[in-house]
Amino acid sequence: MIIRSKAPLRLGLAGGGSDVAPYCDIYGGYVLNATINLYAYCTIEETDNQKIEIEASDLGHNQVFDCVEELPINGQLDLHKGVYNHIIKNFGIKPRSFKMTTYSDAPAGSGLGSSSTMVVCIIKAFAEWLNLPIGDYEMAWMAYVIERKELGLSGGKQDQFAATFGGFNFMEFLKNDQVIVNPLRVKRWIIDELESSMVLYYTGVSRSSAAIIEEQKKNTSSGNVVAIEAMHKIKQSAIDMKTSLLKGDIATFAKIMGEAWENKKKMATAITNPEIQKVFDTAMAAGAISGKVSGAGGGGFIFFAVHPEKKHHVMEALSHLDGDVCRFQFSEGGTHGWKIY
Repeated sequence: MIIRSKAPLRLGLAGGGSDVAPYCDIYGGYVLNATINLYAYCTIEETDNQKIEIEASDLGHNQVFDCVEELPINGQLDLHKGVYNHIIKNFGIKPRSFKMTTYSDAPAGSGLGSSSTMVVCIIKAFAEWLNLPIGDYEMAWMAYVIERKELGLSGGKQDQFAATFGGFNFMEFLKNDQVIVNPLRVKRWIIDELESSMVLYYTGVSRSSAAIIEEQKKNTSSGNVVAIEAMHKIKQSAIDMKTSLLKGDIATFAKIMGEAWENKKKMATAITNPEIQKVFDTAMAAGAISGKVSGAGGGGFIFFAVHPEKKHHVMEALSHLDGDVCRFQFSEGGTHGWKIY
């Protein structure tokens, strides 16, 4: 039997960073995000060789282990092994032999939540294979626990929930680890207009978000007034952008995006750099209205709001830089899995 799963990557439209502790524990956080038609993929093949083989084909990593209850966490394929260890430990599953193959449409450090999306995708494959009774909230929270607590990787909570639920969501991150996902019923014409009014650009630079996130956490813990006030405004931008999105007011949407980017740059020193600024300057000179780096910053994907009539001009200008313009559409639905007999 073969089991497959996929989970969508997301654009962090507004509020990103307010889902990171300790800020969300103290003040509460709001995030607006939407999944797009780029995905993480996982395949599990049952074998009978008493071995566990894990291959991340896009990373060029492959490891083989004996069938044991706990795989070593050593810096390579830790996301994959972390999910396996958690499933075996918490669901009372006896080890069995299999081969797992994964790949993603976007590299780690791209700002699209690729690492967390991969964790969700792998959990979904195991749930499909082993018939585990895991609901959406439980799956997203499990992914968060594995990545942030058991593996100790820095980050927030939005990515796991976006990959699990899919679509446009307004998320609330409250005290005591409470998360509320509010799916938005965005009219089709609004989605079409938004797609026509956005350009997605990959800088070609993957970056570790850990250092940026740690600086944000330090600024909150130390009471850095400038950083905290900026995050308050970023959180408010998620509320305001949700309103403009549901109304189909793309002009206001674009204005909020630009203001949020200016505030985001106050959160940590590495969020922007000369290379990112060059991309912004190029896009704005070609007619973009505003832009924002998706994710923690420092590289990865940047998305711009444009007048649809100017979209081709912006894409053409960006095509002469070192990165890539990426065509995309917003996607509906979150992670799902299926079996092939």
